[in-house]
Amino acid sequence: MAESDDSQTPIPAGYRSGIITAITVVLGFSFLFLRSWAFELPGEWTVSGAVAATLLLCAIALELTALWRALQLKDERVAEYKLTLRWFLASIVVLLTSLILAALSYAEVFKEPRA
Repeated sequence: MAESDDSQTPIPAGYRSGIITAITVVLGFSFLFLRSWAFELPGEWTVSGAVAATLLLCAIALELTALWRALQLKDERVAEYKLTLRWFLASIVVLLTSLILAALSYAEVFKEPRA
């Protein structure tokens, strides 16, 4: 019996719009958090805060890549859709890492020398 070929199998109806919605919601949160973390939070920058902001920018870049992939017509094939999901999962992992680091930095868990 031959295995199913994922390269040409279309995804079920609604999957593509669902992932686009999920990506844009997370992307919107990321931009709002970046605005508050980088531009509105009082105090001086620390090394851990700068690392958290850099990771947040990386997460946003991954989210934009996942969104761009999800908007392509070829993403209606299962193989491409799975790859887009991996990009989105990677962006979520980087985003959560950034948020945890930002929270620890804000709580001053890392004792950093002040200049």
